Order: sequence, then C-alpha cells, then structure tokens
Amino acid sequence: MFLNISQLLIATELGAFAASAAISSLKKKVPIDSVFFGNVLQTDNTAPYLARHVGLRAGLPIEAPALIINRLCGSGFQAVINAVQDIRSGDSNIVLTGGTENMSRSYYTLSADPRWGVRYGQDLKLEDSLAACLIDQYPIKTPMGVTAENLAKKYNITREQADEYAELSQKRWADADAAGRFSDEITPIEIKTKKGPALFSKDEHPRPQTTIQTLSKLPSVFIKDTGVVTAGNASGISDGASAIIVASEDAVKQHGIDPLARIVSYAVAGVEPTIMGIGPVPAIKEALKRANLKLSDIGLVEVNEAFAPQYLSVEKELGLDRNITNTNVRNNISFAAIAEKLIELPNKS
Repeated sequence: MFLNISQLLIATELGAFAASAAISSLKKKVPIDSVFFGNVLQTDNTAPYLARHVGLRAGLPIEAPALIINRLCGSGFQAVINAVQDIRSGDSNIVLTGGTENMSRSYYTLSADPRWGVRYGQDLKLEDSLAACLIDQYPIKTPMGVTAENLAKKYNITREQADEYAELSQKRWADADAAGRFSDEITPIEIKTKKGPALFSKDEHPRPQTTIQTLSKLPSVFIKDTGVVTAGNASGISDGASAIIVASEDAVKQHGIDPLARIVSYAVAGVEPTIMGIGPVPAIKEALKRANLKLSDIGLVEVNEAFAPQYLSVEKELGLDRNITNTNVRNNISFAAIAEKLIELPNKS
C-alpha cells in the first residue's frame, strides 16, 4: 500500500522476495537461463540495475543475464512476452520474469538543473515525479483519469454504473480473500521497523467495507461535479511485486515441473492516447485471432481495472460475461506487478 510498511523496501527488494518465492515454488532446483523484470518508476539509485539485482538476490548464477522492461502498466506482462520470445528463439529454456514497483519512494525532482549552475534569484521548485508520470505529456497533455472520463462519455458509462462496479470489485476481492484464493500467491515478508520486526503478509490496499452509499458521496476528481471518476472507482497508488517462471515444454518434461498454465497466444496493441484504457479490446481480439479462438471459447477472463468506467467500456465493447470476468480481482495492481508463478510454453513447431 502507498506510504505504508512496503515503503521501507526498495523495488528491487520487493522484486527479489517475489522472485525467490517463485523459484522456491518449483520444489526443486532448476537452471534458470535469464531474467526479464518490469519496472516503470526507477525510485532509488540502484534501480538501473534492478533486473540484474533481482536475479542475483534470488540466487541465480552470475551467468544468467537480465533485462529491465518498461511498457508502463503492462511491464510485467511484457516481461512474460519477452520470455516467450527468448524461449522460442532458442536463447533460453527457463526464464524468471516479473514486475516490481515502489511508488511510495517516487522522487521529487528539481525544476531546473543545478548541475549546470543556478542563477542568482532563480527559484528551484520541486516536482512530484509520481504525479507527473500520470499525465501523458505528449501528444495529449492529459491526466490518465481524464482518458477514463473520455471513455465514460464515449460508451455512455454513468457515475452510478461506475460506482456499482467498484463495489462489486471490492466484494469479489473480499470473497476471494476469505476463501483463501490468494494464500499460495502471497509470500510474507518480515520488515525491520523502528518499532521492531513487522510482518507484511496481506494486501493492504483493498477496501472491502466499501458500499455504494459511501462511493456515491465521493467527489469526482477530474471533471468537477459531472465527472464519473472518483477516488473510490479508480485504482490506487500502491507498492508490490510478483514473479513467474516461464519454461519451455521440453524443460517442463526434463525437470518434472508441474505447470500451472500454458501460454497459447499474446498480443499488444496501440490505441488513441485520449482513450488509452480501451487497449485491451484490440489486444484481446488479436490474441484470440492468433490462437484461432473466439471469446466464447474462454472460460475465465481478466481485464485491467485501472478505472471502473475504463473496465466497463472494455466490457461493453467486447461483450464480456461479467460472471467469468475478474472473478477474483487480482489485476488492479501497481504499474509493473503481475500475479502468477509458472507458465508452460510449448516449443515452436
């Protein structure tokens, strides 16, 4: 959670904990050939080495190379795609992938560069790099939340519909948490604080007590009075990390690994920046096309929930069945993080 116990760890440390847990879940030691790790905001002075340090901290051999990935909110997913491509090219058989972010540690930057000197009387102002990065400075110069408002207008999503979905999302998380569906995905971390050791073992960001009544009282953030997006129906700022081991079919058989899933297809798509949140629509359509599948063939769908009106626009455009979409609500997460542990990749024929 933003500005909570997780702020005491840099993003590299969060990533290393997740990576170590993913490796431990294999039950036996296997040779990991490379590392791809997503990270967007480089929030400490070791961040340029983040992927490499995650691998080394997780016990990987010196010989295993590493690469940082930045595809903004899709950085963790892109790390998996890079692993797929690395395996298909024959460069790797088993790859450590993941994403990590510590938004609490985002820098404040100076408005002028003192490295080149500061004139007499020049006012040096601090800029919040976290707030700045949530605005697309080119070409639209628009906050991310306004793009969700644009989608709400385009798809006729009302404030009431957005709040209703936000309430459902919180309830689904609470139900999944109570049923223990996240228990094998969360690794407790002991953090040293001034008051002694503290255990970081539960997602701190969800608000399961949220009701439609409390949501309706919140003011709109980006468009005064008539806006749809509020603090209650938008994703929050948080810290976190997760990791996945991606392996070839041959490696799975050779090492006796029990895979959780199989990668069949993937796709990445660009859309008009003013409605950036509609991106899952063309990406899903292309991924299905590449796999020769239809949406009706899919039994479980997960779609990013950056903003309730953004998700609802994707739902409306694709005709998603809400009964099989985001049922566990684990994809409303911090920038680069992703949430599985082992995927089997069939060899390219």
